[in-house]
Amino acid sequence: MKLGWCGIRIFLATVIILTVASCTTPTGPAPVSSISTSKNAAKYPIKLSGKKYKVKKGDTLYSIAFAAGMSAKELSRINNIKPPYIIYPGKTLSLVNKKPPIKIVKKTGVSKKWQKKLDRQNKDTYSKNVIKPKRSTNKQTKNVKVFPSVKKKSNYAKKISKWIWPAKGRVVSAYSATKQGNKGIDIAGLKGSNVVASAAGKVVYAGDALRGYGNLIIIKHNDNYLSAYAHNDSIFVKEKQRIKQGQIIAKMGNTESERVQLHFEIRFRGKSVNPKNYLPKR
Repeated sequence: MKLGWCGIRIFLATVIILTVASCTTPTGPAPVSSISTSKNAAKYPIKLSGKKYKVKKGDTLYSIAFAAGMSAKELSRINNIKPPYIIYPGKTLSLVNKKPPIKIVKKTGVSKKWQKKLDRQNKDTYSKNVIKPKRSTNKQTKNVKVFPSVKKKSNYAKKISKWIWPAKGRVVSAYSATKQGNKGIDIAGLKGSNVVASAAGKVVYAGDALRGYGNLIIIKHNDNYLSAYAHNDSIFVKEKQRIKQGQIIAKMGNTESERVQLHFEIRFRGKSVNPKNYLPKR
């Protein structure tokens, strides 16, 4: 059967209407990838929460402690982990310090008057039975040498004499002490620009196992201070490597970040502090 020009136009209009309807009408749930878009993703790296954590491949004691907001020393003490602090995938670590219960000692029912009498009796007994030592009449010789007590060397209380900026660029996000705030500063720059060590130290973590940080480097400067460098495009250092101040450790990138930037943190005994209080003014 042949259709006239009018019939052909009606047929084409029907096809167009059905096509548009099929595109606009939802046919099922949204794709999984939609929940991880930049609008729904966390603005800042996610802090590890909970009372326990199961070790995964690529984790280290320092990376877990860093994500939990505590020092590696405290984490090792809570879980009774001895040097060289080796942990294996599958091991469950406690993130909460278990303090022994405080014993409440009840006062006895002895009156103040009777207590004073007991104290007086004890004092009399002590003075009668205890022989006080006589004062020595021998003078000390002049040749006796007194040696000063030797203090154990420790870098626990040392401060970093000078910090330097880890990258060139403008600070686009400042530090915030709030619970959900930025625990460091974000420095915007060009992809592939240099990232340098803010102070000398030893690399204790270099990898991408921490969610929200991308390619991350953590440097231990002493028993007090750590510094962290996140979202790197490429990493030039490895764990246990000694680093000099100003040494190039990475190239700036946007791994797990909405834009090219360096997320920089300073930790004091495991806790985040404002890097601008340590970095020189510029």
